[in-house]
Amino acid sequence: MQRIRAVGREAAAKKYDILSAMMAHALAGDGQDQRLVLRLMALITTRYNWQSDELVIGQRQIARLWCVDERTVKRDMARLRGLGWITVKRQGARGRVSVLGLGLERIMLDTRAAWPNIGPDYVARLSGESEPEASDTTVVPFRRPEIAAEGGIWGAARAHLATEDRALFDAWFAGLADGEIKDGCLTLIAPSRFHAAYLRTHLMDRLRTAVRRADVRITQVRIEAG
Repeated sequence: MQRIRAVGREAAAKKYDILSAMMAHALAGDGQDQRLVLRLMALITTRYNWQSDELVIGQRQIARLWCVDERTVKRDMARLRGLGWITVKRQGARGRVSVLGLGLERIMLDTRAAWPNIGPDYVARLSGESEPEASDTTVVPFRRPEIAAEGGIWGAARAHLATEDRALFDAWFAGLADGEIKDGCLTLIAPSRFHAAYLRTHLMDRLRTAVRRADVRITQVRIEAG
């Protein structure tokens, strides 16, 4: 999947692509998901600064926009932060509201299953692939074996990571071995020091999200070299 940022010459088209992905995801979900995504889209279209990746708005103003009470705002914003769709860039203090950002990579990953509902051209564009041509019956497509959901927290997280991005999973996550869980921290064992260092530097957010979705009681993930 291409990394998507709504800046530059094609900023307008990229914004529509992001909002289209969110819309398709919401329409494929239940009423609760639809309300949550609609509320986030309302914040994006009215108050989000695409250039600086900043959303600055107080809970009272959000409640007025959403036509709900502030308790509902706290609950739904907590859900969006838990999903990784909203990030806290600077915590509010002394009467100042928090500066929030969008987890665009996480949004696009979570909505990917609904992209085909928009069309094959959209899928090809967002995946960075050329549009599919007429199939050649003399070529047998290679299929990767499915990742079976194993038992335990890491087993569930592995299956989630493989579904999100199989190529990335095969390169960096498949080689991780389950360690121990202690005091809300899951330890994973990498095959080498380089492998562990790369994961810590580049992929920890994705790992934490997958593990927390497998079990919300896990608050930390530690990578050690085998």
